[in-house]
Amino acid sequence: MPSRADLLCSLRLSLTLLGATRREGVFPVRNQAPCLPPPPSPVLASSWRDRLATCVCAWAGLGLWVGVASVLAADTSGATTPGPARTAAYEIGWDARGPLAFHTEFQFARLQHHSARDGAYRQRWLTDWPAAEQHLLRGVNRLTRIRAAGESRLVSVMDEDLFDYPLLYAVEPGSWQFSNLEAVRLREYLLRGGFLLVDDFHGTSEWHGFAAGLRRVLPDRKIVDIPRSDSVFHTVYDLDESVQIPGIGAALRGVTYERDGVTPRWRGIYDDHGRLMVVINFNMDLGDAWEHADVPEYALRYTNRAYQYAINYIVYAMTH
Repeated sequence: MPSRADLLCSLRLSLTLLGATRREGVFPVRNQAPCLPPPPSPVLASSWRDRLATCVCAWAGLGLWVGVASVLAADTSGATTPGPARTAAYEIGWDARGPLAFHTEFQFARLQHHSARDGAYRQRWLTDWPAAEQHLLRGVNRLTRIRAAGESRLVSVMDEDLFDYPLLYAVEPGSWQFSNLEAVRLREYLLRGGFLLVDDFHGTSEWHGFAAGLRRVLPDRKIVDIPRSDSVFHTVYDLDESVQIPGIGAALRGVTYERDGVTPRWRGIYDDHGRLMVVINFNMDLGDAWEHADVPEYALRYTNRAYQYAINYIVYAMTH
């Protein structure tokens, strides 16, 4: 294979040949590469044959230049050129639902669900995505020993890999809807050990819409208030104080609630063995607190507590 120096010489030669047509057939004599032989005496193209030959030579030089430039741009050592720094989530690849990262210990999964309030340009289950998870998972990797994928996965109830994820995150469920098949499958997921984390809905009206959808999934289970003594509040951090986590819009207005959702509620549904299958953060917005962790106007105490809640939930889902 020719050396890089030879390729550079060939490139310079092709450029000089290309320059000949711009100078009406005169071979330039200045700024020649030291590896080239002395140029011939200037000769004017005095006939159409000479001009044709010069033109062909110039086009050949242009093709040579393109080829040489491609070789020089490539890594001729045979090693793979390293790309930008990426988290482990990228190592297996991507598909339409996000990165495949089954080799990590944990990958955050966001639940796709239908909503009666979805519009042509907004689907409520995607609120705060992907920034909320990206910020949160950096915190999980920094504050715990869990090897978490740096990106979340978008998961539908009917996906074949649903049971690969110990935790599903559902956002803005105040008007969510499930078909009969979806309700049955989500019920199976929860009864077989899955954990559903619900966030970002506020007020009486959204509670009724949320509860109606959840009753289709777990019709025989009651929604109860989670006592502060439950282990979900003590897996990593002891969270004895009830701190309402506001959305950034409310926080910038100087309040911690939206609509008539003045009082925060931590509610849940237990299975027959006392394990929490569903944790409901009502009248709160943890996703905003994760997403806006680096916004100076958003109070640090809310962001800190939102990360603590999330880490407790993740560890609980992985160990119960």
